[in-house]
Amino acid sequence: MQGTLQYWLAYLPLLAILAAPTVVATWFAFQLHRERVLRRRDGADYLTGLPTRRTAAAVASQAILDARHNGTEFAVIVLNVDRLKPINDSLGHQAGDELLLGLAQRLRATLGHHNVLARLAGDEFTIIARDLEGPREAETLVNKIAATVREPFEIASFDIHTSLTIGVSMYPLDGETFDVLLRRAEMALRCAKSASRGSYRFYALEMSNAADERLSLENDLRRALELGQLELHYQPKVDIGTNRIRSAEALLRWRHPTRGLVPPNVFIPIAEDTGLIVQIGEWVLRESCHQVRAWIDSGMSPLRVAVNLSAKQFRHVDLVAVIRSALDEAQLQPGYLELEITESAIMDDAEKSAATLEFLSTMGVHISIDDFGTGYSSLSHLRRFPLDKLKIDRSFVRDLMSNPDDASIVKAIISLAHNLRLRVVAEGVETAEQLSFLRELGCDQYQGYFCSPAVPPPAFEALLQRMRADLPELTEADMLRTQSRLSAFSPESASSGR
Repeated sequence: MQGTLQYWLAYLPLLAILAAPTVVATWFAFQLHRERVLRRRDGADYLTGLPTRRTAAAVASQAILDARHNGTEFAVIVLNVDRLKPINDSLGHQAGDELLLGLAQRLRATLGHHNVLARLAGDEFTIIARDLEGPREAETLVNKIAATVREPFEIASFDIHTSLTIGVSMYPLDGETFDVLLRRAEMALRCAKSASRGSYRFYALEMSNAADERLSLENDLRRALELGQLELHYQPKVDIGTNRIRSAEALLRWRHPTRGLVPPNVFIPIAEDTGLIVQIGEWVLRESCHQVRAWIDSGMSPLRVAVNLSAKQFRHVDLVAVIRSALDEAQLQPGYLELEITESAIMDDAEKSAATLEFLSTMGVHISIDDFGTGYSSLSHLRRFPLDKLKIDRSFVRDLMSNPDDASIVKAIISLAHNLRLRVVAEGVETAEQLSFLRELGCDQYQGYFCSPAVPPPAFEALLQRMRADLPELTEADMLRTQSRLSAFSPESASSGR
């Protein structure tokens, strides 16, 4: 009986082939999984067969002992494969895996047997480069590593070009344990990424200081919302033709208990990187709506508020529900709310963006494209979306009077936008000359220091009262009009809306 059972077990794969293709797939999947498990058990990466972090740590520990004994140095090199995500997205993860395999083979050939290459995770590798005479020799090796990707990889009948961003730390200069050396090499890698992809950096002490500062800010930012340290300031958007303030942009400020006002360009990137921007962005949205309701209840004539949406917030699954909830809580009609979204955020997933914007526009929410001209879209692409406004980026306005190219760009944006029934807002207006030139070009609105910086609500109310003193009061209908072709309001009011 036992012999018969062994006989049939030996032919089980063949019977599976004859039985069903799904069984075949399951069999091979099992074999692949088994191979990966064995590789992990042996301390090897399942995809490339390279050593893992654990093995790299053991090699580094021995390298430390050898360096101490011989009076030599060694380097911990961390590298990232640039553009792996776009390759996965366009050609599939199998193509990405082939790229990583090809890279591992090239690096092995370049490094030889004396230096140890390991895969940490995803697109990140580390190299323990032993018996170096100093940073200059390490730099020579880094240049050789970078050169391994100068020739394209042939994958799925395509020539795939990529680059490597690299961070380096040296023993004993930058640390005396593998954990410290690896962490500091990764700091250098992040510094290289922020400077330019495809570059490299050696660790320096100021990187740790910057990292410690960033970590401290991150920890404080996590508590800023619950401690009531965040506040909104408002900058008016002024109609160029009438000098009336029809709307204002809500701008986030962080009043730190010991640092004072932390600049947005310092804490917003931290919020983006940590994902806190979604929670903070929701607070901004709700607080802005409550402020408009408070102004209405105080008897102030109607005013629309513009709120910036980050790319992560725009792509969040609950965005529409949060916006609807914020409006309902404040008992505001959607026309009192304007959402400012960067063109790159919209174009990241154009089909999904179009569906989200169409839903919001149908509600009556106004949609504005922020920082237009700095992304990778165009007016021909944006005509697909239900929009109300374009904001010309301040970088074009800054040199409007001295740079003919900037003037031509601004003129073209205004002309084409009007042909698409979009209003145009110029941001960063600081001089009367800039404003006069924008008026000649037919720009609809401006915002900037020439009128006012962003100020707290009481100061904004005083400014509004001064500027509206000699002008007719705005009505609620003024606020609710929208340029969008998908507005829930009548075509007559949409086409006449300014």
